Amino acid sequence: MWILWAALAAISAALVIVLTKAGLKNVDSSLAFAIQAILILLITWGVVFYQGNFGDLKGIEKNAWMFLLAAGIFTSLSTLFSYKALSMGPASYVSTIERSSLVFAILLSIIFLKEKITWQIVVGGIAIISGAMLIALSDSAE
Repeated sequence: MWILWAALAAISAALVIVLTKAGLKNVDSSLAFAIQAILILLITWGVVFYQGNFGDLKGIEKNAWMFLLAAGIFTSLSTLFSYKALSMGPASYVSTIERSSLVFAILLSIIFLKEKITWQIVVGGIAIISGAMLIALSDSAE
């Protein structure tokens, strides 16, 4: 079932890139993210209340709070950087470079989460970086 959710996330992320790029015409990238953040806040808390998970806030451990808050900071920074890049460059190039974050996530997961490294992960990571470099260094980039 996780594959379905991951595929939906990938499709949603692709739509975010294209719709954001279209919406950034004559709009500051930080302001654009602030507008979207309001919707993110409303939708996610709406889901929490709908699922009845609000009471679970009390049970979250201190360690988990620290990790979640740090992830929130980096989510905000990542989005701000991405939107700035989208305001300046083509969506297909920006998203390609941005999605190379998968390789960094793999490396950090191996180092900090002690996840297993396989030859498929290594080859896939090399393919991702190679593809991102190929696209980013092509003549059509602005």
